[in-house]
Amino acid sequence: MSSKRSITKRCRTRRQVKIGIDVGGTFTHAVALEASTLTLLGTAVVPTTHAAKEGVARGVVEVMQELLRRSKVRPADVSLIAHSTTQATNALLEGDVARVGVIGLGRAGDGWVARRQTKVGRIELAPGKFLETLHRYCDVTDGVRPEAIVRAAEELRGEGAEVFVVSEAFGVDDGSREHAAAAALQGRGLLVTAASDISQLYGLRVRTRTAVINASMLPKMLEAANMTEQSVRKAGITTPLMIMRSDGGIMDIQEMRRRPILTMLSGPAAGVAAALMYARVSDGLFLEVGGTSTDISIIKNGRPMVRTSEVGGHRLFVKTLDIRTVGIGGGSMVRWKDGSVVDVGPRSAHIAGLHYPCFSGPEALDQVEARSLQPRPGDPADYAVLVPHDARHAAMAVTTTDALNLAETPKGYAKGNPASVKRLAQVLRPVVDQEPTLWARKVLSVAARKVGSVVEQFIREYELDRELLALVGGGGGAEAVVPEAARQTGLPHAITGHAEVISAIGAALGMIRDSVERSVIAPTEADILRIRADAAASVAAMGASADSIEVRVEVDTKQKRLIAVATGVPELRTRDLVQHRLPDDEIMRVATVSMGTGVAPVEAVGSTEFLRVFRGVHRRSRWFGWTSTERHPIRVVGTDGVVRLKLSNALVEAVTVQSLTSRVGALVEAATVYGDAGGLAPDVFLLISARVVDLSGVATKDQILTLVRAESDALPGSEPAVILVSAK
Repeated sequence: MSSKRSITKRCRTRRQVKIGIDVGGTFTHAVALEASTLTLLGTAVVPTTHAAKEGVARGVVEVMQELLRRSKVRPADVSLIAHSTTQATNALLEGDVARVGVIGLGRAGDGWVARRQTKVGRIELAPGKFLETLHRYCDVTDGVRPEAIVRAAEELRGEGAEVFVVSEAFGVDDGSREHAAAAALQGRGLLVTAASDISQLYGLRVRTRTAVINASMLPKMLEAANMTEQSVRKAGITTPLMIMRSDGGIMDIQEMRRRPILTMLSGPAAGVAAALMYARVSDGLFLEVGGTSTDISIIKNGRPMVRTSEVGGHRLFVKTLDIRTVGIGGGSMVRWKDGSVVDVGPRSAHIAGLHYPCFSGPEALDQVEARSLQPRPGDPADYAVLVPHDARHAAMAVTTTDALNLAETPKGYAKGNPASVKRLAQVLRPVVDQEPTLWARKVLSVAARKVGSVVEQFIREYELDRELLALVGGGGGAEAVVPEAARQTGLPHAITGHAEVISAIGAALGMIRDSVERSVIAPTEADILRIRADAAASVAAMGASADSIEVRVEVDTKQKRLIAVATGVPELRTRDLVQHRLPDDEIMRVATVSMGTGVAPVEAVGSTEFLRVFRGVHRRSRWFGWTSTERHPIRVVGTDGVVRLKLSNALVEAVTVQSLTSRVGALVEAATVYGDAGGLAPDVFLLISARVVDLSGVATKDQILTLVRAESDALPGSEPAVILVSAK
């Protein structure tokens, strides 16, 4: 009896811990999070191991082992471990890839197309770095002959091919011949990629090129994956090992072994995942500020914006987050002339190998000489540095972080040594052209202007509603850049908690994700349901709980494509929502604050078990008060107090699942805008339980209703739901 009680007690007290590891340019950070409360249990950091034989994978292993030791996390407590990787990016930038042999497949009618378009030639990866490809063609009119495929591969190996691609004209319609050819090569122990496994879009040359890039990474990525997984298992961790994808999701390591190309922008994607899952940004721009640069990305309606990836100016059939990088960070050095600020960056103290004055001891600043320096060949020769007379102390660069400490007292990671900051002000006073505090503010202003210009560019390109936006900063240098960028752009801002390890947190909290794209000229209901089911099945196979899977379907009428993006998590989140439920008046306060001033009254207009909907009234006078306009901003807030969706103007109707299809149909018809090109259907969102179902990607009423039925058919008819309709 006592033995049973002991086992029960251990089960109840066992923690569920998620580990996230972020591989940065300078350091590799790791965090351990308690899964239900997101409490930070511990952190660890090691220098990123670029020079190691195993590459950055060595640092991933070292930091994980250090984290387990420091946070006292038992391997049995780990429910998930995920890491970002720069391995794929570095391989492309450095040209450290395998030579690829391409075997084009074709039949009598399309053989000439396959022969020509699968011969992709030399691919530029980065300036001065190229991927070499070799080519053979095999006729498969009468089916795949394994001996012919193997013979072609042996000829290519004799010419230097290390890995292989098989690509067939119209292979996306029937991949059986590609797979048969790939199986013949795999049976000989060769590494091979079937082009239709990487993309299901028409465009043989682009599809082949995408598969070639994928195959070229396989040797390095498999080596890193095997080493990492072996070390994780050796540590006693048996739970899934996940890798950050370029689109902000995570995938299991087995999928990475098949499609390493999906990790090309893995590092910056981890920060965006943190903005979504930790900072809970529904609409805004996320600025991850490192020591050298700032990565800027957009989140709209709870989704990060993605774009088609390119390598060497060539389009690929791979989606990555739309991330713009600016050469401004917490370590950006100041350029000056006669004590006046000329510019800030792009050279950083990290790259120049210089220290920060505000983090040095005050004794290092006792006797220093202010100079101008050319940190590296080709750099301007006017970067501001302080050189101590005492050779025991290192030279220091005046950076944006030093300017921040001179201008104010930072609250977080950027806070320097107060005595050093005071001494720095004394050193600069006779050198700079104005009082050090004002001079420092000029530094921050110049640096933030570069970031703000990219923010404004994003807003214009995506036609974002400024009233819904905020700047959210993460990374160790966030305080030095984000507040001033927010002031200049007129947007509110926030700095995430634990900003210095935000990307590692993002890796730990990333959602399992996959996307499927197909070329479909006129999608039918069956096409939409099929691609939706295929995307859901993919994330389920990687470990997502069936009840947590959400799929967003998009119909791209211009490119004639169907796109389905599925996300999910290994465990249900509704347990956490029950544990952290806020009072209704507090939830309303969150909605009211989110809507801002000038919106009144604010009222509750619908709810599900875990979501609340609030509508405000915003009146704007025109023509000196003679006329006015009125709109109804909407906020959807979870019972945990997180804003899940912002709409600037929308219709709301609270219904039950039983009446969803009929009421959505009526509301869509009422909100459709008709013009010369026909009807333009509105954006539709459904709230069911804890889910916000985004139907804004489909183009017609019939497509919307197809997905409404798919989302609701298996649910109890009496379950409450809410419909949100926003005219385009």
